[in-house]
Amino acid sequence: MNVAIVTVGDELLVGDTENTNATWLCARLADRGVPVRRVTVVPDEVAEIARVVNEYHAEYDAVIVTGGLGPTHDDVTMEAVAAAFGRECVQNEEAAAWLADHGYSADDLTAETTHLPAGCRPLSNEAGVAPGAVVESVYVLPGVPTEMKAMFESIVDEFDGTPTHTVTVDVDEPESALLDRFTELQEAFDVSVGSYPGESVTVKITAATADEAERAAAWVRERSELVDIVDSK
Repeated sequence: MNVAIVTVGDELLVGDTENTNATWLCARLADRGVPVRRVTVVPDEVAEIARVVNEYHAEYDAVIVTGGLGPTHDDVTMEAVAAAFGRECVQNEEAAAWLADHGYSADDLTAETTHLPAGCRPLSNEAGVAPGAVVESVYVLPGVPTEMKAMFESIVDEFDGTPTHTVTVDVDEPESALLDRFTELQEAFDVSVGSYPGESVTVKITAATADEAERAAAWVRERSELVDIVDSK
């Protein structure tokens, strides 16, 4: 299962807000063994959101869109997702009933709150008001982090992948000195390798099994000057 993430908001593109939603979703999906193939930030523009959603829906098994839900003038994500599928936004009675059951009256909400893409599956917002939606394989979630996380956890079982096992090794050598070793490592073991320089170089080894990851990590340790060893996952 390959996933693309689309985060919506002018505030992300000008640096006013850090894109923590994308980081959190990538980590949560990685925990489930689901690869994220794209992370894209788009402005609060119907045409741009619709274009990207349409493109990614054709390429990936699922698309997660976060941000741009609510009552303000720049909350256009639902309209854009509907446009991507050639649909209209219409009153969703299931979403309206859920809000009414949770104490919200028509006076509390704007008319657009329960207008969702026609034929969608609404997603309840346990941590807020504006509902989300699922349109085919596109999941539309709020941009407020607490709301986004709560809503994602309600659908997390719909994202299944192949769990992987990761071991990290901190090496006290320049990254350039490790290149040949990385080549040998990948020839000797069925692993992927990442390296992240800082005060030392953190070598991240990922494999389908814990045994393969540990054997590859032991190989690195035997051939490297170590700073520290940190095992995870």
